[in-house]
Amino acid sequence: MAVALGSGFFLLLPVVQGAAASGISPTEAVQCMNREKGLVIDVCSAEEFAASHINGAVNVPLDQFEAKLPAAAKNKSTPLILVCAAGARSKRAQAMAQKLGYEKVHSLQGGLTAWKEANLPVVKA
Repeated sequence: MAVALGSGFFLLLPVVQGAAASGISPTEAVQCMNREKGLVIDVCSAEEFAASHINGAVNVPLDQFEAKLPAAAKNKSTPLILVCAAGARSKRAQAMAQKLGYEKVHSLQGGLTAWKEANLPVVKA
């Protein structure tokens, strides 16, 4: 019985981890920003950031992420919401941030595109 339960647990573990690693929705991101004082880090290039970004976001381009993130987010227990145009770069940045020791790191599902589709505000630099 214990072997059956153990093997079932290990079969479901990747599914559960995959769901957790899939990121957060724009609505969940807003809740994190409001309730937990989540910090929005935009990993797009400076040009993309200037064209459009989430209000209050800090630009830390992916190619400079590991070097510049500690200055942008000094407290490693502050929740981070990582954003890019569509979600792929923020996923890579999520892994980097976790490697650097940040405790609560989220990638915005669908990136800035999903944010805009949810009719949430953006600003231009």
